[in-house]
Amino acid sequence: MTLVIAIDGPAAAGKGTLARRLAMALTLPYLDTGLLYRAVGRRLLDRAVDPRDAVLAEAAARALRPDDLHRPDLRGPAADMAASEVAAIPAVRAALLDWQRDFAREAGAVLDGRDIGTVVFPEAQIKLFVTAALEERARRRLAELHARGVAAVLEQVETELRLRDAQDRGRSAAPLMPAPDAILLDTTRLDADAAFAQAMALVAPRIAG
Repeated sequence: MTLVIAIDGPAAAGKGTLARRLAMALTLPYLDTGLLYRAVGRRLLDRAVDPRDAVLAEAAARALRPDDLHRPDLRGPAADMAASEVAAIPAVRAALLDWQRDFAREAGAVLDGRDIGTVVFPEAQIKLFVTAALEERARRRLAELHARGVAAVLEQVETELRLRDAQDRGRSAAPLMPAPDAILLDTTRLDADAAFAQAMALVAPRIAG
């Protein structure tokens, strides 16, 4: 049976960085599933249509191509909110479900997102739910934005994250929540190296077992 590691959690908790490092350490393919929703949202923003339009959003999801995931404009507040809005549409999630499952089917994978352990791979051998305090997540996201040359202030970023959290947790389709058998990893007081070390300590015994 191929090894699948599901990593879920809210925005800016560090799950993407952690997932990439775990994938490299364990020589597994890596997929940031959030890019799928960002790419769908960006397709709709390109056409100046409402990302909440279920019909157009589903069509955009079914038209998605691998190259769409490499666009340089999939990060930032506009892409963040568009991704959250299309992710709340059940038909979009259904359209992208096979994409995610096919990615890991042959060789296994580390996947990060918001519903990997609950919906996409409920049978995953290892599930981590990565979280952190809102204030710390806002500080990290602000640093990311500034590193990319995007002007932003901490209060604005914290407000946007709070709205994103509410939207992700409150949606009827695959709401953000830990799987019952997920391991909780709080990275509030951990840097990237410490989070990776702690995750490896949690994951290693399950792989060996």
